Amino acid sequence: MPASTRHHRALAVFVHCLGILAALPALPSAAPEEAAAAPRPPAATPAPAAATPPVPGAASPVAVAARASAEPTPPSAPPAVAPPSPTPAARLPQPVTVAVAPESSPAPRYRIHVRNVGNSPIDTTVRQELPPGASATAITAGGRSTGGGSANEVTWRLRLPAHSSTTLGTALAATAPGQPLTAPACAFTSDGSRPYDCATATWHGAAAPAEVSEAPAWRRYPVLLAGLAVLLLIAAGAVGLWRWRRGRRRLTAAALAGGAGSDGGRGTIYPRPATPTPPRRRRTPPVWLLVGAAVAVLAGVVGTAGWTATRRVAAIDTQKQPTSGAWRGTGVSGPMGVPLRESAFEFTVYRMSCGVPGTARSADGGGAAPASGQRCQATVGVRNITGAQQPWHGQLQRAYLPGGRWVSTDESATRSANLGRDVFADPMAAGSRVVLPLVFTVDGRDPPRQLELRSGVFSAGVRVDMP
Repeated sequence: MPASTRHHRALAVFVHCLGILAALPALPSAAPEEAAAAPRPPAATPAPAAATPPVPGAASPVAVAARASAEPTPPSAPPAVAPPSPTPAARLPQPVTVAVAPESSPAPRYRIHVRNVGNSPIDTTVRQELPPGASATAITAGGRSTGGGSANEVTWRLRLPAHSSTTLGTALAATAPGQPLTAPACAFTSDGSRPYDCATATWHGAAAPAEVSEAPAWRRYPVLLAGLAVLLLIAAGAVGLWRWRRGRRRLTAAALAGGAGSDGGRGTIYPRPATPTPPRRRRTPPVWLLVGAAVAVLAGVVGTAGWTATRRVAAIDTQKQPTSGAWRGTGVSGPMGVPLRESAFEFTVYRMSCGVPGTARSADGGGAAPASGQRCQATVGVRNITGAQQPWHGQLQRAYLPGGRWVSTDESATRSANLGRDVFADPMAAGSRVVLPLVFTVDGRDPPRQLELRSGVFSAGVRVDMP
C-alpha cells in the first residue's frame, strides 16, 4: 500500500473519532427513574500488595483509592417532576354530632338530636339560639333559658355515654304568628368555648292570607279600558259632528248657487244657461278637533309609558347587592342561622357572643387591643361546594360595627380558640365541612351589626345580619 493511501486512511479514522467524541455530549442522558433502577457496579477491591510487586515511580493502590475518595462527587440532576402542591390536612371527625328538625305544629317547636359517636363518655354543652322576639315556653331534659350570646338562648349541660344519643326539645312563642323562625343549635365542649358540631332548622307556620293592596286607579285594567273607550267615543263624536257640519255647508252653498240668476231671483219657465261652477276650496278639520285628537294620543302614550315603567320598577329586587366587573357571583344577605352560598363556599353563622368591654388583652391569645376593646367570637360553619380544594384567608372575613367601620379576623386569637391550629393555613378539601370559631377584636361597647364572609378576593361573598 502506498504511503499516501495509509496517511489518508489514518487521517479519516482520526477525524471520524473526533466526530464521535463531539457528538457524545448531545446524546440524551438516562432518565432519573432508569438511573435509580439500574444497579450501581460494585467498587473494585484493590489487590493485595504482596501479589504484585510495586513498580518504581508508580502510585500504590492505596494512594489511588484515597485520591478517588477525596474527589468531589458531581451533583445529581434535579427531579423531572415538580413537587406536589400542598394537600388539605386531614381533619379528625368530631365526637359529637347535632341535628335539628322542626315539628309540624301550630306553634314553633324543634327537636335537637345530639349523638356521641366516640368510644368514651363526653361532657358537652348544647346551646340553641332563639330568634329575635321569640321566647321559650317549654324546654325538655332540664334545659334553661339564658341571655347569653347575640340573643336569648336555651342551654343544656349533658353527659353522653359512648355511642349514645339523646333528643332535646323546645317550644317557642313568637311575636308574629305564622312567620318562619330559624333556631340553630350547637354542641360545645364542657366549658362552652369550642364547638363540636352545629345544625339549623327553620319552622314554617301556616300560611297567612296575604294582604292585597289595591293598585292606583290609573294602573287598573278596567279603568284604562274605560278611559280609552271614552276617548274613542269623543273622537268619533267629533268626527261625526264635523262631517254633519260640512254636509250642511255643502247643501247651503248648492242652494245659494242654484237660486241666484240674471232676473234677480225671479222664476222663469225656460232653462237657465249653465253657469261655470266656482272652484271649491278644500276644507280642513277644525282646530279644536286636531287639538282634541292630539291630547288623546298624548294621554295614551304617557299612560302606557308610565304603566310600563311602574311594572319594571316593581320587578326590581332591592335586596340584592349590585355586582359587576371582576366580582364572581352575586352578593347574598340573610339572617343568622340560614345557610348562604357564594361562588365557592356555603357559610352559616350559628352564634355570636362578645365579652365584656375592656377585657381584650394580649394574654388571652389575641393581638394588641384598645383599652375598651372586646373579643367577639362567631361560630361559623363553612362548606366547600366546589369540586376542588379551595383556600381562604382570615383578612377577608370582616365584622362591621355601627357607623360603617369594620375589622378583620384576629388571626392570633382565632388560632388560640382553635387550640393552636391555624384554620386558614390549609385549603379546604372538595365537599368538606367544618364548624369553627372566628374571633374579632372590636373597640367600644357595641357588638358587630353584620358579618361579611367570602372565599376569595374577587368573590361577592355573603353578609349575615346580627340580631
